[in-house]
Amino acid sequence: MHKDSKRREALLYHAKPSPGKIQVVPTKRYATQRDLSLAYSPGVAEPCLEIAKDVNNVYKYTSKGNLVAVITNGTAVLGLGDIGPEASKPVMEGKALLFKIFADIDVFDIEIGTKDIDAFIETVKNIAPTFGGINLEDIKAPESFEIERRLVEELNIPVMHDDQHGTAIISSAALINALELADKKAEDIKVVVSGAGSAALACINLYLLLGVKLENVIMFDSKGVLHQQRDNISVLQRKYANGREGMTLADALDGADVFLGLSTSNILTPEMLLSMANDPIVFAMANPIPEIDYNLAMQTRKDIIMATGRSDHPNQVNNVLGFPYIFRGALDVRATKINEEMKMAAVQALAELAKMNVPEQVNIAYGETKLIFGREYIIPKPFDPRLITIVAPAVAKAAMDSGVAQHPILDWEKYEEELAERLGSDNKMVRLLANRAKTNPKRVIFAEADHLDVLKAAQIVWEEGMGSPILLGNKEIILELKKEIGFDVEVPILDPKTAECDEKRMHYANTFWESRKRRGISLLDAQKWMRERNYFAAMMVNEGEADALVTGFSRSYPSVVKPILELIDKAPGVDKVATTNMMMTNRGPMFLSDTAININPSAQDLAKIALMTAKTVKMFGMEPIIAMVSYSNFGSSNNEGAIKVREAVAYLHKYYPDLIVDGEIQTDFALNPEMLKNKFPFSKLAGKKVNTLIFPNLDAANINYKMLKELYKVDSIGPIMLGLDKPVHIFQLGASVEEMVNMAAVSIVDAQEKEKRYKSIKVSL
Repeated sequence: MHKDSKRREALLYHAKPSPGKIQVVPTKRYATQRDLSLAYSPGVAEPCLEIAKDVNNVYKYTSKGNLVAVITNGTAVLGLGDIGPEASKPVMEGKALLFKIFADIDVFDIEIGTKDIDAFIETVKNIAPTFGGINLEDIKAPESFEIERRLVEELNIPVMHDDQHGTAIISSAALINALELADKKAEDIKVVVSGAGSAALACINLYLLLGVKLENVIMFDSKGVLHQQRDNISVLQRKYANGREGMTLADALDGADVFLGLSTSNILTPEMLLSMANDPIVFAMANPIPEIDYNLAMQTRKDIIMATGRSDHPNQVNNVLGFPYIFRGALDVRATKINEEMKMAAVQALAELAKMNVPEQVNIAYGETKLIFGREYIIPKPFDPRLITIVAPAVAKAAMDSGVAQHPILDWEKYEEELAERLGSDNKMVRLLANRAKTNPKRVIFAEADHLDVLKAAQIVWEEGMGSPILLGNKEIILELKKEIGFDVEVPILDPKTAECDEKRMHYANTFWESRKRRGISLLDAQKWMRERNYFAAMMVNEGEADALVTGFSRSYPSVVKPILELIDKAPGVDKVATTNMMMTNRGPMFLSDTAININPSAQDLAKIALMTAKTVKMFGMEPIIAMVSYSNFGSSNNEGAIKVREAVAYLHKYYPDLIVDGEIQTDFALNPEMLKNKFPFSKLAGKKVNTLIFPNLDAANINYKMLKELYKVDSIGPIMLGLDKPVHIFQLGASVEEMVNMAAVSIVDAQEKEKRYKSIKVSL
C-alpha cells in the first residue's frame, strides 16, 4: 500500500467511529431507578461498608480481581523510542486489547508524565488499590529494572514488566524443547547473546534457572563484547561480562551452541552460523528484520533449530503466548506477586504444550496437515485455544505452591471449564480464518470492483497476503479508485462488456451453450449473458482462470444467486444448495442455517442442510454440535412444522449416528446446557455446547440471524454457500468492507478445501 494511504488507514482506524480502541461497559442492570439506586446512592453504601470491615471484600464487590493496569511513561515505546506518555497511549490501548481478547482481562491504561524513578513508583503505589495487577510497559532500561524491583517488593499485587519477562518466558520454553531435539544439556551449552537490554538480560536470567552456567554466556551490546574492563556497562550487565577485550561476535560464535539475538538486523552472517556447533540453536528475534534471514539460515545449516519474532516463519517467539495467561492465573488466585516460580511454571507449561497433540482447529488455522513437535514446532502457536487452560492453571498452582496465593483454587476441573468459557467473547475465528487463508493464497474475483468499498476489500486481501484479487468492472473507474486509495499493485482488471474481453467472452459463451443447449439455452442468450459480470466471473472460475469468486455488494441476493446457480454445478452427491451464517457471539462462533435460499425445506432437505453445515463447521476446525430448532420440544406438538423437524432428526440419527444432532427443540433449551440436561437428559445434546442451529424455514433463519446482528451487534460471516462445486460466495447487499474481507477469506479457505478434495480423488483414481 502507498505510504500515505497506509498512514491514513491507521489514523482512521484509531479515530473512527470513536477515538481509541477500548471503552468501559457496564456489567450490571441500569434500566430503572431501582437499578441506579443499587448501583450508586444509597445502595452502594452496603458494599463500601463490607470492604471497610475487610479489605479483601474489594475482590467480592468490585472489578479489582479482573482489572490490570498497563502503565508506562513512554520512554521506550516499541521501535519509536522516548515519545512521551501521550504518544504512547495508542500502544497501551493495544496492549489492553490483547489482554481482553486472549484472557478476558479488563485493563485501564495509565500513562504517567514523569521520568523520575521515585515519582513514577510513588504514583503507581498510590493508584495500586484500584487494580488486581500491574503490567509495566515500554519503560527504558536501566530505570525499568529498578522500577519493577521496587514495585514488586512494595506492593501486594502482581507486577511484571512484560518487555523484560515476556520474551524471556517464551524463549525459555523454546530453549527447553530445542535442547531436547538437539540432545544437549543446558549445563553444557555455550550461549552467545547479541543485545544487552532488558529483554536480553531477562532471557539469560531465566536460562540460568534452566541450568545454563554463567561462565558459558558471552554478551554483546552495540559497543561490543561485555568484559570486566569496560566502564560503560551497568551493574546488571557486568554480571555477564565474560568476554575478553577485542573479541568479536564471530570469535564468540565459534563452537557456540546457542545464539540469542535481541539486537539489530543482519548481524549474524552465514560464515558465523557455519562456525557454530552441531545442531545450532538460533533465536534471531530482532523485529521486523531478524539478525539473520530465516531462509538464508535454513539454507546455510540443515541442522539448525531456529526461532524468530516473525509470524511468517515457524517458531515465533510472541509475548502474547505468555502475559495474558500469566496474569490470568495470578489474578485468579489473588497472588501478591509474580515470582520466579510462577514464571518458570509458565515456561514449563508452554514447553509441554508444544509436545501435546495439536487440535485440528490449530492445524487448519496454520494450513498444516498436522503440527508435530519437532524443529519447526518447538513452541505453541498464538491461536492455540489450549493456552489459557494450560498456562493459567500452571501459574496459579505455582503461586499456591510458593505461598503467594491468597485465594487458592480448590476445584481445578471447574476452573479449567471457566477458563475455556472466557474464550467465547472475541473474534478469534476471524483471525484464524485470515491466518489460514494466508497459508495458501488463491486468485479471488471481486465482481464489483468499481465500487470503492469492494476495491478496499480487495486491497486488504492483497496486503494481508490472503489472495490475489482479479478486479471486474469499469476499468477507468477502477484505476481512478485505485489511485485514490493508494492501491498501486498491478492486478488483473477486466470489463466483460469491452472489446478487450471479446475473445474470452465468446469462448465462455460457447462453452456454456455447449453444456446447456439441450436445456433451452440459445447461443445468443449465452453471448448476451456473458456480458454480465456474474456470468463472466462464474465462467472464469469454471474454466480454472480464477480460484474463487465473491460478489453481491450492489445487487439483491436473489438477482446475484440466479446466475451462480445456473453456471456453477453442485458438489458431487449434492442436490440441494443452502447457506449458513457464522455468527461471532459471546459464547463463541454459532452457525445458523439456512439463512438465504430454501424457503420451506422438507424434512429430507433439512437433513441435507444439516449435513452440509456440519461439513462447513468441520472446515473451521470445530466439532459440529447441532440443534434442529422449532417451537416444539421432542414431540410436544404434532403440527406439520414440528413433525418435519422431528423426521429430519430421525433420519440423521438412523443414517449418521455419529453426528451430534438432536431436536426438535426450542432455541432456549438448545442454548442452555444445564436447562437441557435437567429437562431432557436423554438428548444427544445434553451437557454439550451447541454451536449449530438448523432452522425449519427461511423466515426463522433469516430473521434470527439479522436480529442477532443488529440488536446485539454480533459480527456475521455469510451467508456462506453450501453445496456448490466451486468456491463462490455472495455478499449481503451493501456489506461492509470488513464483511467482504471475511467472505473473501471464506472463499479462499473453501478453495483450499476443494483443492485438497480434488487431489485426494485423483490419488484414489
